[in-house]
Amino acid sequence: METITSRQNALVRTFRGLAARRGRRLLLEGPHLVDDALAAGVNVEVAAFSSRVLERRAGERGAELRRLADRLARARARVVSVSDPVMAAMSPAEAPSGVVAIAAHEPPAVEAALNGAQAGGSPLVLLIADVQDPGNLGAMIRAAEAAGATGVVACGGSADPYGWKALRGAMGSSIRLPVAGRPATRDTVAAARARGLRVVATSPHGGPSLYAADLRGPTALLVGGEGSGLADEIIALADESISIPMRGSVESLNVAVSAALILYEAFRQRQAGGSTRG
Repeated sequence: METITSRQNALVRTFRGLAARRGRRLLLEGPHLVDDALAAGVNVEVAAFSSRVLERRAGERGAELRRLADRLARARARVVSVSDPVMAAMSPAEAPSGVVAIAAHEPPAVEAALNGAQAGGSPLVLLIADVQDPGNLGAMIRAAEAAGATGVVACGGSADPYGWKALRGAMGSSIRLPVAGRPATRDTVAAARARGLRVVATSPHGGPSLYAADLRGPTALLVGGEGSGLADEIIALADESISIPMRGSVESLNVAVSAALILYEAFRQRQAGGSTRG
């Protein structure tokens, strides 16, 4: 296995540059995400492993990374061993996991995210508008996959869904689910409606209850707006608006929590079949 000990190595500069810009290459931090990429058939071009962890004679962590390194080598990825200072330079995380990789990736078009549907099922697409925190964005994509959504579009001023922080937050969901990024929100809503999806927007207060809405048909759930929720002009683009019932003096929920609640209500209704009430 090739060994790199200098922070000035060209490969180190490649990793550091990728952490700061968008493109068609993914920066994958952590063994779980690298393993998910391999399982999904993503082309992992190069992976760097902590030599200190790899050289441990005992311990589950070292054995796990050695197995992953072997799989990457069999997949014809370039696999290198690096010192701790070099790993700290290559990994964008404050506490590097012990492996970081670069993978080639072609983000799907918006149409692919809107058209996707499970066999025999009805499309359920999550439209995320103006969510700038990549951790929140990743958590929403992860919840979308778990609740059976067929696609995600991160639109408006949202963070890059393929940035390293969003990828880490999504825990592999961005690789398995069609996730399109950064078209204009107005254009995305129009495209969803043109494909027969009913657009349902979240309203912080005053809308009909989430639990009274019928989310069983082809649906695009429009969520976002960290802090104050979706702007009125964005809500006005939708076919319908809904609100999450809240008690007490709580004014709003975290945007990722809100998205998960709505996605799982859609999931519940679709599992229940004929009735929208539990």
